Amino acid sequence: MDDDEIEIDDHQSAADMRDNSPIPASGAWREGDPAGRRQFFELGDLELDIDPLGVLPGVRIAYETWGQLNAARDNAVYIAHALTGDSHATGPAESGHRTGGWWPALVGPGKPVDTDKYFVVSANVVGGCQGSTGPASPHPDDGAPWGSRFPYVTIRDMVRAEIALTRHLGVPSWRMIIGPSMGGMRAIEIAVMAPELVKSLGLLGTCAATTADQLAWNTAQLAAIRADPAFAGGDFYGAPDGAGPHVGMGIARMIAHTTYRSGSELTGRFGREVQGDVNPLGGRGQYAVESYLRHHADKLARRFDANTYIRLVEAMCSHDVGRGRGGVHEALSRVTVPAMVMSVDTDRLYPVSDAQLLADALPGANGVTLMPSAIGHDGLLVDSPELTDIIREFVEGVA
Repeated sequence: MDDDEIEIDDHQSAADMRDNSPIPASGAWREGDPAGRRQFFELGDLELDIDPLGVLPGVRIAYETWGQLNAARDNAVYIAHALTGDSHATGPAESGHRTGGWWPALVGPGKPVDTDKYFVVSANVVGGCQGSTGPASPHPDDGAPWGSRFPYVTIRDMVRAEIALTRHLGVPSWRMIIGPSMGGMRAIEIAVMAPELVKSLGLLGTCAATTADQLAWNTAQLAAIRADPAFAGGDFYGAPDGAGPHVGMGIARMIAHTTYRSGSELTGRFGREVQGDVNPLGGRGQYAVESYLRHHADKLARRFDANTYIRLVEAMCSHDVGRGRGGVHEALSRVTVPAMVMSVDTDRLYPVSDAQLLADALPGANGVTLMPSAIGHDGLLVDSPELTDIIREFVEGVA
C-alpha cells in the first residue's frame, strides 16, 4: 500500500518534482539519527514463528503516542501501519521524520480518531526500517547492519512484538485496533493470538489469508529487488549514495503502485498523454503514467530500505490466519468482538471478495462496509469525505 501518497497536478511533471540528489543506499533510520517523536521499547529476544534461527535477539520497537491513557485505562487505540508505513501515523515532516504522517486526516485532535479523547499508539513493525529492529539495524555480534543475516519474519512474529509493547504500555486491552492492508492482517492476528487485548476491530482493505493472486504480485516485486546487482544479496549498506539497489526497489514499487490504483483511475487521469516534449513512440520519451510511476519509485527509495521491503512483503505472503488453527473459518470463529470490515469498491489488490470472506467468518461483523472510490486500494489512505465518515462512524459506534 502506498502510505506516502502525493497527488501530482495534471499539468505538473513528476520529473520536475523529483529530488535530483543521489539516492542513498538505504533510506532507513539509523543509529545516531534524530529520534523525532519516536519512543523506544527494548523487548529483548523475540521467539520466531518459522525461521530456523529460533529467536531474534535484542529486539527494539519504535513507537509513537498521542493523547493520554485515562485513569480507567480504557481509551487506548492502536493504529497498525501498512507495508511502507511506520509509527508516524500523524504529524508533520520534521527532524527525525522525512515525511509527514501517513493518516493525518484521520488521527489527531477533533479527527475521527480523536487524540484529545483517546490514547493513540502506532509502532514500526519488527523488520521495519524506521527505528524498530530490522535489516539495517546493527547486528549484536559485530555492530554491522544485519543485512542478509536478518531472519525471515511472519505477521505473527510482528504481532508477538506488538503484544509485548501493549503490555509494556500498561494497556489492559485496546478499545479498538484499526489497520489498513498489512495493518489489518496484524489486527486480525492480535485478535486471534491475544483476544483479551482487543475490544473491537477496524479491518480495512485486507484479507484473512494472502491469495495466489496477491502472492503473484508480491513475487514479481521480490524478484525485481533481488535481480538488481547493487542489492548484493542484501549486503549493500556500505555502498555510496547513488550505488544502492534503488533500481530494483523502484521497479518493485512501480509494480506495487499499479495494484494500488484502479485501472479506470489511471486511464482517466493519464490516458495516453505524453510527459514533456519528446514522444515516446520510438523509445525516447515517456508517457505521463510512466513519469508518475517513476516519481513514486524515486520517492520510496529515498525513505525506505530494500531489505525491509523484502522482509515485509515476505511477511505478507506468510499471512494465513487459519494456518495451524483448523482453517480460516475455524480461527475467525473465535473472534467475537465487534468488527468493521471495509473494502474499496475498486480495489483490485484486496478485492471485495476478500472482505466478504472476513465478514462472513467473523461473528462480530455486520457485513462489508463498501467505500466507493475511483482510486482503488489507495482509497484507504488518500484523504476523502467517504473514508473520514466511515472511520468516524466506526469509532463513535464503539466509543
